Amino acid sequence: MFRFFENLVDPFQPHPQVDAPPRRLWDFLKGHFPPFRGVFIVTGLLSVLAGVADVALIWYVGRVVDLLAQGAPAQVWASHGTEFLTVAALVLILRPLLIAVDVALLHNTILPNFGTMVRWRAHKHVLRQPVGFFESDFAGRIANRLMQTPTSAGEAVFQVFDAFAFALVTVIGSIYMLGEADLRLALPLLTWFLLYILLVRWTIRRAGPAAKASSEARSAVTGRIVDAYSNIHSVKLFAHHDNELTYAREAMETGRTAFQKEMRIVTAMDLMLTTLNGALIVSVTGLAIWLWYHGTATIGVVAAASALVLRLNNMTYWIMWTSTSLVQALGVVAEGMETIAQPVGLVDAKAAKPLALTRGQVEIDHVSHHYGRGYGGLQDVTLSLRPGEKIGIVGRSGAGKSTLVKLLLRFYDCEGGRILIDGQDISQVTQDSLRRQIGMVQQDSSLLHRSVRDNILYGRPDASEDEMIAAAKRAEAHDFILTLEDPQGRKGYDAHVGERGVKLSGGQRQRVALTRVILKDAPILILDEATSALDSEAEAAIQQALYGVMEGKTVIAIAHRLSTIAAMDRIVVLEDGRVAEEGSHADLLARNGLYARFWARQSGGFIGLEEEAE
Repeated sequence: MFRFFENLVDPFQPHPQVDAPPRRLWDFLKGHFPPFRGVFIVTGLLSVLAGVADVALIWYVGRVVDLLAQGAPAQVWASHGTEFLTVAALVLILRPLLIAVDVALLHNTILPNFGTMVRWRAHKHVLRQPVGFFESDFAGRIANRLMQTPTSAGEAVFQVFDAFAFALVTVIGSIYMLGEADLRLALPLLTWFLLYILLVRWTIRRAGPAAKASSEARSAVTGRIVDAYSNIHSVKLFAHHDNELTYAREAMETGRTAFQKEMRIVTAMDLMLTTLNGALIVSVTGLAIWLWYHGTATIGVVAAASALVLRLNNMTYWIMWTSTSLVQALGVVAEGMETIAQPVGLVDAKAAKPLALTRGQVEIDHVSHHYGRGYGGLQDVTLSLRPGEKIGIVGRSGAGKSTLVKLLLRFYDCEGGRILIDGQDISQVTQDSLRRQIGMVQQDSSLLHRSVRDNILYGRPDASEDEMIAAAKRAEAHDFILTLEDPQGRKGYDAHVGERGVKLSGGQRQRVALTRVILKDAPILILDEATSALDSEAEAAIQQALYGVMEGKTVIAIAHRLSTIAAMDRIVVLEDGRVAEEGSHADLLARNGLYARFWARQSGGFIGLEEEAE
């Protein structure tokens, strides 16, 4: 039975992908409703029927009181025994069945699947965001919003059906039944209902912004804590334990203050509601007794009216708390939308086609990029790489080396100029097809918190075991991989490497990253300080392997250690975002310019950045 309800809606079903999700709360939620439309209709009807049944039972209690007062027990049973048994059967069989289906739809269909669907779609959308999106925010805060928002969205939908549909029917039914008995009994209930709506409105208008502020404060706390945990080596290395506590405490105090403001609203609401409900109980019950005293109402009406207002008294606390929870949930969704509903900042062109790479020629045509700041980055850079040519890029920190690579990978769009590969503007081809043709080893090669095998096969998932091992051997990684074992007892290629690969040494991480790129075998290769984390002996061995990998590829190698790029076909020197010099190693030394000064001042093969800056 559970499986039937659990599988009514597939949260991972295909859906239209949009670059700019709705930014209004209602429109955002409504966009997730279509797969649940049928379930919502049935659940709404069942909630209404459950509310009707609840009021009808209270009304029937009044009828039973009146029937029992009409005569002797045997006479009442003879006249109404069949009716009593029928109602008992309905209460024992039909009502539980009705509520069981309603609860199953709420708890087994809507709650697990709606939140999962929102989270799945949000994750798909966030993953499409460009690198700059993640560079501008805490990973912990993004993940926190991705986890909180769908849960709150599912909770909001659940509360609407579980509480509001049921409660609204109960109140309307109560007004109707009291009005049927005596119209005067409905007046205090109707007055109470209008005042209750005003109280709910007052609460929602204040609780909404307060809940959003509280949610933002919680996200800030999460971001600061995750930031400290993610950089725990730096925290310990610099002995900043107390500073990190202070940094987190500031955010926690902000969160506490925001939550206190939210709770003040809840306390005020609770006090006003208690007063309002007390007036409801006294007015309706007192009026019913007064009508009975004057002979215009039966004892059953008094009993039913008293039972109804006591039921409403208990229910209104539940509804008010539900209202507050709903507003809090919607506040969390609204706060989360600031991240998960952001338009994708870098998208494929409408008519984008896969990159057709035939030769591997790269042209950088008058490219400028300053990250929207007007300074830094690159300024009017023009370079042409012949198919199979290998160039080295050197320059001080901030000269524009990393910016050039990011633009080539289209992590950002050029603010000016264009980049072409085999005559195709990379802004007009699909991003995935572009990046599949480029292999890159970075200076800081962080790995996924998965097995060594998963990390290597990230380069080419369909590679065979033999191909993977051959790549590892070329990167001088196979032997150390066989010695690995994680705390769960997984060994070798099945051992997990920890978050960002922290269980491996820097050199081991670099070798695994090199293995991944060797396995990918892309025709364009980017090396960003690819051997910087290796000792001299390992570097020499891997450098030799890299020369083999470079064969037939167009290569861009960024290095501070000039000896690693001295054998390149051409070396380009960047200075303040412009091409200052270019030529072979020998030509640049003979020119006696920037490169020659770098070479003369390097220590152990590195550019003397500090001295040159001075």
